[in-house]
Amino acid sequence: MDITFTGRVIEWRGPSPFFFVPVPAEQSADIREVASMATYGWGAVPVEARIGEAAFATSLFPKEGAYLLPLKQAVRKPQKLAAGDEVTVDMTVRL
Repeated sequence: MDITFTGRVIEWRGPSPFFFVPVPAEQSADIREVASMATYGWGAVPVEARIGEAAFATSLFPKEGAYLLPLKQAVRKPQKLAAGDEVTVDMTVRL
């Protein structure tokens, strides 16, 4: 399943800060339809994603009926991404 969406980078402040791009409701609903075939536990869904020139593998985290795409420092730093920045994500759910 291939998905493209635009969203704003958010920061979750815990013991260490984490950065995510929330997947919009419509695309989250599409992902939920195939999540049971893709998940490897507790609802995490493996994906291949691309933001700009950065391609990376990660897993979506379920959150309140939607999903969050985590952004590692190795993805954010070269592109100077920070909380509040708008990004376009091309993503493939790995089944």
